[in-house]
Amino acid sequence: MIEGIFVEGLAYGIMVLGVFITFRILDFPDLTVDGSFPLGAAVMASAITAGWNPLIALGIAFLSGWAAGTVTALIHNKLKVPNLLAGILTMTMLWSINIRVLGNRANLPLIRQSHMLTWVRGIAEGIMSPSMAVLLFFVVVTIAIKLLIDLFFLTDLGMTLGALGNNEQMVTNQGVNVEIIKIIGVSLSNGLVAVSGAMIAQYQGFADVNLGQGIIIAGLASVMIGEFLMRSNRIWVLTTRVLLGSILYRALMYLGRYYGYYINLTPSDLKLITGLLIIVSLIITQLRKERSHFEREEAASEKKNI
Repeated sequence: MIEGIFVEGLAYGIMVLGVFITFRILDFPDLTVDGSFPLGAAVMASAITAGWNPLIALGIAFLSGWAAGTVTALIHNKLKVPNLLAGILTMTMLWSINIRVLGNRANLPLIRQSHMLTWVRGIAEGIMSPSMAVLLFFVVVTIAIKLLIDLFFLTDLGMTLGALGNNEQMVTNQGVNVEIIKIIGVSLSNGLVAVSGAMIAQYQGFADVNLGQGIIIAGLASVMIGEFLMRSNRIWVLTTRVLLGSILYRALMYLGRYYGYYINLTPSDLKLITGLLIIVSLIITQLRKERSHFEREEAASEKKNI
């Protein structure tokens, strides 16, 4: 159970990193995620069953997510469609595309197919248990992706992306093409989401067109839970707490599934709990802001009296 929580927390954590980029850094509420997550899974499963190398398949999955994000950003930039609606449009279109990628079916199993996790289990045979090997694999992969994101946001392009989320007008005044920066940010986000979907498809042993249903809500909940664990503006801390939030969210879902029957909780109630978690997080965040504002005003008043 503990290993399963960490594996899922890390695998979905890659998706949460993507959600974090759009919602928190770029300030671009993006619902494309519900479509790009199963897109990554569908591309990965279809490529593997067609005999492609899993590493190449993973790269194609990333590019497919990147393309989905690019479509959303172009709809928003060129047609002046609000970001939420642009994401909904792309997400809706992706459902049909995902069916096509899966070979005009809703589900594609990976039973008896060789993929990255079968490699890991084979290499670890006789050294450690298969479940522990899979956990170690996801630790290495997720940390590597996190470090690459940390390095990216230390570059000029990464810092411009962060500045765009804070003050778009300032970035525009600096002569930067805001539309291109948005395309890069949204595309990168959905590329990571698609990679997460590809990993989950291998872990669960199948790709399904409905894998992304409500995934954006899970991502938001994970981001907000992580924000209560650490407070900092440093990018490496921000990405670390995103991953910790993802693991903690999965732990809460596991507890709800395994022990919820004591309070008549069923699996169908988990989405309700997720929504309530987000609402509670928003309330607490608002109270913190009000308290911080009050403390600043009080400190300024004391200084003035002195």
